[in-house]
Amino acid sequence: MKPETFFMRHDNHIPADSVTKPFQKGAGAGTLVIISLALVVITLAVYLQVGNHQFLNFDDDVYVTNNPHVASGMTARNILWAFTSVDAANWHPITWLSHMADVQLYGMDPHGHHLTNVYIHTVSALLLLLLLIRLSGAVWPSAFVAAMFALHPLHVESVAWVAERKDVLSGLFWFLTLLLYCAYVAKRKLSLYLLSLISFVLGLMSKPMLVTLPLVMLLIDYWPLGRFRCGEQGVGLGQISSRGTALFKEKIPFFLCSLLSGIVTIYAQQNSTAMRSLEEISFWPRIENALIAYVKYIANTFWPHDLAILYPFPSYIPLWQVIGSLLILLFLSVAIFRSKDQQPYLVLGWLWFLVTLIPVIGLVQVGGQSMADRYSYIPLTGLFIMAAWGVWDLLKGVKYRQSVLALLAGVVIIASAALTWQQLGHWQDNGSLYRHTLRVTPDNFMINYNLGLALQADGNLDAAVYQYREVLRINPNHAGAHNNLGSALAIKGDLDAAIKEFQETLRIRPNNTRTRSNLERALAQKRLQEKGSR
Repeated sequence: MKPETFFMRHDNHIPADSVTKPFQKGAGAGTLVIISLALVVITLAVYLQVGNHQFLNFDDDVYVTNNPHVASGMTARNILWAFTSVDAANWHPITWLSHMADVQLYGMDPHGHHLTNVYIHTVSALLLLLLLIRLSGAVWPSAFVAAMFALHPLHVESVAWVAERKDVLSGLFWFLTLLLYCAYVAKRKLSLYLLSLISFVLGLMSKPMLVTLPLVMLLIDYWPLGRFRCGEQGVGLGQISSRGTALFKEKIPFFLCSLLSGIVTIYAQQNSTAMRSLEEISFWPRIENALIAYVKYIANTFWPHDLAILYPFPSYIPLWQVIGSLLILLFLSVAIFRSKDQQPYLVLGWLWFLVTLIPVIGLVQVGGQSMADRYSYIPLTGLFIMAAWGVWDLLKGVKYRQSVLALLAGVVIIASAALTWQQLGHWQDNGSLYRHTLRVTPDNFMINYNLGLALQADGNLDAAVYQYREVLRINPNHAGAHNNLGSALAIKGDLDAAIKEFQETLRIRPNNTRTRSNLERALAQKRLQEKGSR
């Protein structure tokens, strides 16, 4: 059997115009160019301020500043390391290579590293615009979705954080894969299928978040491509089931790549001890948190406020919040599926949102966060699609519909741009970001700790001591806080208190050689002081 026979044999009954007709009724080239230029200009105008931002001591050190492989640039040895390393709890060689390329171009100047994120994000917004126009032919709803993707405040974390290069890269390959897939469906060329698969693999090698992309491809087959239909009338359940099976088989190579990526990711996260065990967080609290997180992502999409780099996993979750979140999700799901015949875009958008969040919703808990803005980078596109096409339909028959839609879209886009500009200001350096986060998230000991590290590095020992004590108030067994508090106290000359902190660290982590060295040094200094005072 020829390869192209395997990929093409199932679509003999699809009308030829079912995938090309929407594109034919789209905008002219001139209009598309103007929209694209406007999208680029406003995205760059909002985001270019990050060129003046600094590296953070939160993961930027792991990915760039303290990573010897990245810091020495693009060499044969470093390239080999990128493809064999599971550092940072992931296997993402394309991400490592992109950071190395930045070092090759800009050195350790954060300016260029930040702007690379901005440029990738801008290209992704353009690809999304082209994808939606190609799929639906609806120019202005497509432009609105692309603008919201480019300018929504929830996406600030992915773009303004150098360590989240993996996020913007995965978004780029996500939309490129879907664009190539749509071209394959329209033209039925094996080369386009293979290019789509290659793009998908590159995306998985940037961030494993793309594992759900084959499911989204099936959703796009449902709407707007309409590939589940065998004809316009008289379609039975058996025929729909047969079409679904054929479309699933078509994507088997994609599913196999997702499976392999998932296995490698689990290995990487277990190898780095990033994955939280069921002893640390049992499965039921994870389910409770996941239900609430889904609703919070929706709420923050329409009312973004109190955004932070880290939302701590709650020690207690009220039952009413769990039940309320479950009822909201069930109500929305039932309402959306009841309207599937009249508004199929709602099904696409809703399932896009739900499905793409599954890998990061917390059922497999990695790190100490309950949710994260960066996790919404791809999923929010589903909600944007629901809003854009939903409002378009809702205002059918309204006088001056086009003008009303333009006014509403303009207000939302301007408000999003303003909020994004404001949120970006919090990301300029460690102090600004962490102090803002502590204002909006109570008892966030991980941020207290990172702020303490930044203050200690700047020589502000009193402020650092305060932050470490805050960490220990919330989490008394934080070995790093005990150790660094001891170091700060030793520098200040309070050797007795420093020795006590080092001893406490060793109680928690008996094999910590750095702390043992600190303790020996502090004890030696104390003996010298006692000897000198005699």
